[in-house]
Amino acid sequence: MSDTQRIRVWDLPTRVFHWALVLLVVASFVSGKIGGNAMVWHGRFGLAILGLLSFRLLWGLIGSTYARFLSFLPTPNAILAYLRGQWRGLGHNPLGALSVFGLLGLLAFQVSSGLFANDDIAFRGPLYALVSSEFSERLTGWHKLSVNLLVLLVLLHLAAIGFYAHAKKENLVRPMLTGWKEVAPEDGPPATGGGPLAFIVALVFAVAAVYAGSGEWVPPPAAAPVSAPAW
Repeated sequence: MSDTQRIRVWDLPTRVFHWALVLLVVASFVSGKIGGNAMVWHGRFGLAILGLLSFRLLWGLIGSTYARFLSFLPTPNAILAYLRGQWRGLGHNPLGALSVFGLLGLLAFQVSSGLFANDDIAFRGPLYALVSSEFSERLTGWHKLSVNLLVLLVLLHLAAIGFYAHAKKENLVRPMLTGWKEVAPEDGPPATGGGPLAFIVALVFAVAAVYAGSGEWVPPPAAAPVSAPAW
């Protein structure tokens, strides 16, 4: 009899979110480095990331078992148990959870600061008009500096995946592609919850967040009064 069982761990919305976020982060990084006309696309990619993060925020509350944040909170006891080799579970392990929360938090900062940023040439974030030029400049500086931290976290994330593949002989990528994972029976049950209604609610929330971030609701600046011609 086999000592493992094949169960569903990652639901489809979580997997689509993950790979869409990978593509959009790469596209946003490249377009930001190119600058110029590519900044228009940089802003669009940023709004798309805002939608994904908003979806994931709500999906982390109402999604399926291992997509919920409560299922992988990296508590001190969980981290200590993992370091001692005593942690058992599915989904993100405690150290992986730290990486996930770090990446999501930093991306949320990147997106929110980008909404108010400018490049001193032609690009202005969609919510630029809501803040002073001085505050926009400050956010722009933080936005650029935090890219370095984001790159570092991504590299650490990739290094961890490589470590698990070579040292622990555990493929972390395949389950995020297929949703299925071979696990020991005592590791945990298959994922449940996160049905169509939860998906629709999270999707509507994401669309509303993109609309809010797009600045379409911000009234245009008032036109300067036209002075009467001097006779």
